[in-house]
Amino acid sequence: MRVGYVVRASRNMLHHPADAVVRVGGRLDRRQDRRRWETVGSSAAQIYQPVGDFQPHLHAILGAAWPCAEALQFAEVWRSAVQSMAAGGLGVGRATYGGWDDADPGFAEAIWCVLAHLRPAVVVETGVAHGLTSRVVLERLELNETGRLWSIDLPAVDPMLHEQIGVAVPQVLRRQWTYVEGSSRQQLPSLLAELKTVNVFVHDSLHTGRNVRFELGQAWSRLSTGGVVVADDIDHSLGFRDFIESAKPAAWLATKHADGQGLWGLAVKG
Repeated sequence: MRVGYVVRASRNMLHHPADAVVRVGGRLDRRQDRRRWETVGSSAAQIYQPVGDFQPHLHAILGAAWPCAEALQFAEVWRSAVQSMAAGGLGVGRATYGGWDDADPGFAEAIWCVLAHLRPAVVVETGVAHGLTSRVVLERLELNETGRLWSIDLPAVDPMLHEQIGVAVPQVLRRQWTYVEGSSRQQLPSLLAELKTVNVFVHDSLHTGRNVRFELGQAWSRLSTGGVVVADDIDHSLGFRDFIESAKPAAWLATKHADGQGLWGLAVKG
């Protein structure tokens, strides 16, 4: 581990003790998640039974026709986002944000289609990093000519990464965007109380079981009928399974990331 990183991260933790508590709690939760997986004795694929081609399943769940023109539009939006990142000297994909991953294109495409067919007024996401998912959401809301995005994000522990937060989002799209700094534990309850109703919720922050259950549970209580929650990296814990068993959604699915590594999931409120 680089000495410079340790010094910067330590100073950041000292200056933001509440955030430090959240980060330490996350480390402890990961240990608990590993113990739960060992106790269950089944793989994530066995637990979640991921579908192959998610798009027909997704559109059936949404009551929309497949194939759809909106999915074709997404390819150009994604290509443009990746090109703008490259022009700024930034990569896209695994471990490109201080060791953390950017949005998976399949995950982002699903969100694009959900927004195209539901035309939501209120979208909330947790986790921003480079802001690729945020950009996809905002591009779609712009096409919809309705809706706003609220994004909750606890900045990386390394301050050197802070200038990269949301860098994928062009200025022209930011008029529909509200960025809320802090952990979801600190910020999500009050934001949801203020908004009263959410139509689409995207979880892409800390993927521990405790945090997944907290975020999805909070969002579900405010989610409109027919609303959708989308959760990335559900293979990191049993949190999404716990949520499904508790919430009993009208429909849900799980599928692999585009590169075959890991899973994401989606659920619809009846």
